[in-house]
Amino acid sequence: MDLLCIYKCTLNHGEYSVEGKYLRQSPTQAMNIVIVFAIPCYMASLVRCAPLPEGSTLVEDPQFQEILLRSRSLVQKILLSIPDTHKSCIYTEGLQLNSSENAKLATMATIINIPPAPALRAVSESVTLKTSLTQMSEGLHLHQDLLNSVSQKLQSKDKVTELMADIRDLTIQVNKMLKMVQKEAVVQPSPTPVALNLPGEYEVQVAAHLTLVQLQSFGQDAVRLLRSLDQSEETEN
Repeated sequence: MDLLCIYKCTLNHGEYSVEGKYLRQSPTQAMNIVIVFAIPCYMASLVRCAPLPEGSTLVEDPQFQEILLRSRSLVQKILLSIPDTHKSCIYTEGLQLNSSENAKLATMATIINIPPAPALRAVSESVTLKTSLTQMSEGLHLHQDLLNSVSQKLQSKDKVTELMADIRDLTIQVNKMLKMVQKEAVVQPSPTPVALNLPGEYEVQVAAHLTLVQLQSFGQDAVRLLRSLDQSEETEN
């Protein structure tokens, strides 16, 4: 039997810590224990040394970060204004912004012809920065077009108009980042009314409601995506 010193290596907030203890083990048992503790340390080192996704150098650019911060501020402004916008134009009973019942309106969304928003994915080895920003730009255009279409039939649309202005401003910022990525101008299409099926007032109410619900979810995903690109977040951590 040998006296073996076992070291446990852990990674906490980017720092390694090592703990040691002495155990009496046979050579075979000792080797197994060493392997068990070595694997987490090896995997932790791989995480820290993993190459950054494509476009990481551009993300670190001060100009890119400045635009990113403006974008984050605009997303937060949009999310904060959605509840008031909803209250200002939705009066049909049962249409609540944050309700589990909204899932039951999926069929109505199909009937009205409300397209789903693009799924925002964080930048990774398989998802480029250009792809993530393009998805965000397309999603913003979609909601801008949806609100533009439905607002024409709303009785109260002042808040909707203000919200559309914020979405437009955010789209401009996202397209600036996208231009830096692809090194060419991003053509911003003119608002195009979406062909919504709105035969009556109820459908108009549901369309406005579902658009705001979807925009809220999309905005929350946008917050997470932009946060993952914010270099100040990494500095603080």
